[in-house]
Order: sequence, then structure tokens, then C-alpha cells
Amino acid sequence: MQQSTLKELSEVLGISISTVSRALKDHPDISEATKKKVKELAIALEYEPNSYAVNLRTKQTNVLGILVPSIDNFFYDSFIAAVEEEARLHNYSVLIMQSRDELEIETACLHLFRKKMVSGLFVSISIEIQDMAPFQKLKDNGVPVLFFDRVPETREYHKVCLSDEKAATLAADAIIARGKKKVLGLFGHPQLSITKARCAAFNKRMQHNAPDTVVEIYYPEQIETSRKLVLSLFEAGKKYDVIFAMGDMILMGVMQAIHELDLAVPGEVAVISISNGLIPTLFKPRVTYVETSGGKLGKLAFSQMLSCLQHQTIAEVVFLDSMLVEGGSL
Repeated sequence: MQQSTLKELSEVLGISISTVSRALKDHPDISEATKKKVKELAIALEYEPNSYAVNLRTKQTNVLGILVPSIDNFFYDSFIAAVEEEARLHNYSVLIMQSRDELEIETACLHLFRKKMVSGLFVSISIEIQDMAPFQKLKDNGVPVLFFDRVPETREYHKVCLSDEKAATLAADAIIARGKKKVLGLFGHPQLSITKARCAAFNKRMQHNAPDTVVEIYYPEQIETSRKLVLSLFEAGKKYDVIFAMGDMILMGVMQAIHELDLAVPGEVAVISISNGLIPTLFKPRVTYVETSGGKLGKLAFSQMLSCLQHQTIAEVVFLDSMLVEGGSL
């Protein structure tokens, strides 16, 4: 069925198009009787405003963009779900895209977000990002850009971050409290601010509070690289009291390797991770972890985005707190 137009409504009622338009918008100059007739006919003919024309006129939409490195990640999945839930409650819809950690794809996504005239954009940056100009272009055009999780190190942008330093410090404290002396620390990409913050805080705590502890640091990033690294280290005769995983993807690789090596947890090697919360519950014993919730971060990010949309202009960094969740792996 072809969508009805303002012109068709006006022809049926014998009134001008402008009168129909104002009646639908409850303009005070239009009588209640006319408004009633127009609205009843609009419902009967299933009239809907031309959203594309409205967008061109107002230069805005009720669409929010989300750009993440990958959607097949439990953290980003829970973040997206939380933002979408909050957006729906506030009459926004969500357009989701993934950069796959490639600059070319990320740039193409930003172009599409501009073309779709999103009202605001949530971004977790790619590893390859070098130039903030495309994000600045959106900002200069009045589109709030809010970075989360993976954020730029420059100060002029709104950011919602996990308490990365506290999360790593809590993990280090738990390791120290158990008296572990040989630690294998596995982190994400070394160029990312989140990795730098977690690694620096973890090392600082270990060196200051347990100077006699040996800590080896590697940056495997993903599931398979983490699995292969752990396998190669243990097969080469390395021994560790505990393995610390910076995130869920690394944790999954660690646990796969431990299973293949047939090591008892925590008897032969202990495990602790920073996690969104789901992955640690899939193993027996459950993995002790420091919670960094994507869902909670998503709700906090949406709250900040609403403030930005209401013309908040001063860039600020907001942090989500972390907490230790005890399992049986440490």
C-alpha cells in the first residue's frame, strides 16, 4: 500500500496542505474540530510523516550511532544492549557498525553515520586510529561524540571509561594476598590507552607491594594468540603460580590452553581476570575476576549522551567503578 501524503489528506478534507500540517502538529491557530478530523483521517489512511524530509529540514534524527571494533564480543554486546534499551525508552533508535579494527572500515562507517545524520555517536576506537579529524568533523557539525572503553588520549572529547587502573590494582592486590610469586600477565594491544592504563597500574602495584614477585608481561590480545602463547610457555618448561588475563578474550584463550595442558586450577596454576562477568562463570571452578560491566557502562554512557544532546559542551571523563568477584580459581 502506497503511503498517504499531506496533499491527499488536504484533498479529501477540502482544506489546505498547510492547515493539515499544522493540525497534525497541534498548532494553536487550528480549531479542535479541524484537528480531530485531520488526525482521524490520518489514522484511517495510515499517514506517516516523511522522516527523510524532516531530517533534511531539521538536520537531525532520532538515531544514535554505535561504532565498536567488533560486535562478536561479550563486552560490546552487553554495552550495545544497554544503550539500545535506554534509547528505546527515550524514543531513539540505534545504528550499530563495527570497524573490525581497520582504519579504512572505521572511516567508511563514520562517513555513513554522517550521511544518516545521527544525533549522537558512541565510539570505541580501532587499533589503527591515528587522526581524530573525522570525529572532529562530526563534533564541529554539532553531533556529540562520546568515546567509551577504547578512548583517545586527547582531552577535548567526552569519554566514559572503566576504572582501568583500579581494576588492575584490585587484581594485583588479590594475587599478592594469595602469596603468588611467579606471575604471567597477559594484556591487549600495547598501543591502546586501556592496555597502557591497566598494565602500568598492575606493574606498579606488584613492584611496590610485592617487590620479590617475578612478573612476566605479554600482549597476546585475542583468544587464539593467548591460547598459543600459554601453550608455548608451559611446553617450554615455564612455571607460573598465577595467570592474569586483562580481558575476556584473553581469558578464553588461557582457559583453553590450561584445559589442553590438563592443569588443575588453582592447584597447579591459579587464574584471575578482568571481565564483563559472563565468561568466568563458564568454567569450573569459576574464575575470580574484577568486574568491568559493559551493561553498566552502556547505561552510564547513555546518560552522558543525553546530557550532551541537551547542549552540554564541556568535555569530561566519567569513570565506572570496579569490584572484585571471588570465584574458585585463585
